Amino acid sequence: MPKIHLVLLIHAHQPVGNFDYVFEDVYQRSYLPFLDQVEQNPAIRLGLHYTGPLLEWLEARHPEFLAKLQALARRGQIEMVGGGFYEPVLISIPRADQLEQIRRMREYLHQRFGQAPTGAWLAERVWEPQLPAVFERAQVDYTLLDDIHFLSAGLDPDQLFGYYIAEECSAKVKVIPGLQPMRYLLPFRGVDEAIAFLRDAAERHPGGMVAMGDDCEKFGGWPGTYDHCYKNGWLDKFFSAIESNAEWLVTTPPGEYLATHAPLGRADLPAASYTEMMEWALPTTARQQLHSLEHEFASRPDVRRFLRGGIWRGFMMKYCEVNLLHKKALSVSRRLDAMRAESLRAAARKRLEQAHTHVLRAQCNDAYWHGVFGGIYAPHLRTELWRELLRAETLLDAAAKKKDDAIRVERLDFDADGNEEICVTSPQFCAVVKPSDGATIAALDFRPTAVALINSLMRRPEAYHARLAEAARAAGEGVASIHEQMRCKEPGLEKRLHYDRWPRHLFRLLIFPEGKTHADYEAVRLEESASFAAGDYTPGKHSGSKLEFAREAKLDLQNGAWLPDALLRAAKTLHFEDIEQGFRIGCAISLSHTATAPVRFQVGLEAVINFLAPNVPDRYFEFHGQRQPIHWSGQAGAIAVTVVDEWQNVAVQLEAPSAHDFWISPIETVSESEEGFERVYQGSQILALWTPEVLPGSQWNAKLTLQAKQAHPEP
Repeated sequence: MPKIHLVLLIHAHQPVGNFDYVFEDVYQRSYLPFLDQVEQNPAIRLGLHYTGPLLEWLEARHPEFLAKLQALARRGQIEMVGGGFYEPVLISIPRADQLEQIRRMREYLHQRFGQAPTGAWLAERVWEPQLPAVFERAQVDYTLLDDIHFLSAGLDPDQLFGYYIAEECSAKVKVIPGLQPMRYLLPFRGVDEAIAFLRDAAERHPGGMVAMGDDCEKFGGWPGTYDHCYKNGWLDKFFSAIESNAEWLVTTPPGEYLATHAPLGRADLPAASYTEMMEWALPTTARQQLHSLEHEFASRPDVRRFLRGGIWRGFMMKYCEVNLLHKKALSVSRRLDAMRAESLRAAARKRLEQAHTHVLRAQCNDAYWHGVFGGIYAPHLRTELWRELLRAETLLDAAAKKKDDAIRVERLDFDADGNEEICVTSPQFCAVVKPSDGATIAALDFRPTAVALINSLMRRPEAYHARLAEAARAAGEGVASIHEQMRCKEPGLEKRLHYDRWPRHLFRLLIFPEGKTHADYEAVRLEESASFAAGDYTPGKHSGSKLEFAREAKLDLQNGAWLPDALLRAAKTLHFEDIEQGFRIGCAISLSHTATAPVRFQVGLEAVINFLAPNVPDRYFEFHGQRQPIHWSGQAGAIAVTVVDEWQNVAVQLEAPSAHDFWISPIETVSESEEGFERVYQGSQILALWTPEVLPGSQWNAKLTLQAKQAHPEP
């Protein structure tokens, strides 16, 4: 019987910023036992890909594991596969960084394992048609995609048992179709079922290839899979079954198969990723509509193959926080490139190279999307990417020829949304002000200790929220693909679903009816005026470090006593200044109206601060001489509140001398992760509160000041 080649490419990854205990746990439950099983079955030959953050961790914690890999590579049992070192989504980063990411991985593998990789793992299989030119220039011979890439191009499922050539302006790369049925069979179905699939493929495609590229973590790291794969012996049984069917089934590393077989032809592939990722990239309403269509055509595989979601770039439209982080990374990368063109001394050049590493680390893909894994919902992951970029900026400042200690103001479309932002920068801070969104501050960096002070997340509807009640009832028995599981990490999560009206920015002006309480604030029921909370403010002339904005509109309170022909005018002034080991920003507001009678309402200026860990003693609120944990919710009854993070060495004081209260509550999202549905702290919302009576012809004024300093000042 002609043999069929099983081409396995197993990918192992831990993101920049993940906790050390997570690395260690997955190492013990997945990476090590998987490699031990490969070692015990010498007839099993495959491709292995380990990302840069994981390789760096292994170098420091488990060099013996790398020695194991070296031995397997020397005896030809494994092929080490390259890719972007810090696992970026290649299409999301500049061309020079694409090449540098691949170059660093190629050089690392060549030096560590004595073989330069011929193939590259494509992070999240995010493909766009321009990539062949990138791969050819980076000396990459092949990459692995998913079957949906090829099916979307019009190929039939029976045409996916070999590889193809993808081309862009004569630049070529070999592309391998990884089969989704194999991803769902291994290791979640019986060994006999997997072997039956392979036998059927061998009979229909003699001499062909069945390829699968997927995560090593599914073999032990995902819930329930350690017992299934190792204690219950699934992986040993699968490898043994392959060996016992050697007359028709052979495992072949990807590069070896491609070197000994001709391509099936060319494939002109659309922008795509794996099926689940394209679904996740859709806006929530569109994702729900796709679900309905998939259900409607569940019995029509001929139709379902053409039902696909969006492209990966959709995450930047779906999550403004992803877009903001991405544009910050592009901004720092552009500045680095510009400085490289300058004539600098050797010490400055060294700083540029160090800064480049920080930029490349900040391109690690995980915090730029969200699916069944935490992604942008994981505060520690996005925080570490912000920190990498702030470290890079500090190095670039140190390398600059001309030292500039002044506060700089620049107007540009920072986040590429078609509206002009204002970037205010000094050695102590960087702020991105959005006049089009309530003249709020979208990002605020404390540069002395590299802390992104806001770094929160808007609570928004997700398609999977509808499954929360069902997940709460699920028994969680048996082993299933991570895409099929429904678990709740605590009861009652469906009751914690609150949805924000606006992105979580600093100095948002909330004007809302009298009678609203702290409970309303916590439950997002203030019913504040949209015009003044998130309206488009007109910038005035800026003078030095002072920015002025104004907006005039009807006050659109849902139950406020307001004359229909009356207008409210809000003026907002932001004043920035550096102080010793920190900075201060004052936000002054003034309100006036055209009504003929006094008008009363409540006014709040909101701050959002995220210090990550809500239940640890070194993160706390301080007011009236007392401390409260970061997860505290309540009314401070104070005119000043301090938020302290001793671990990141920063303290933020909020002071509003004329306010009668501060309302504080945690911002908690309910999201899906590999462990199930979970509640995640995304910072705290802090509202300075006034209840003015604004008289006709008069002007009411208030001010909130934010001061950030090191919690432990340097001597």
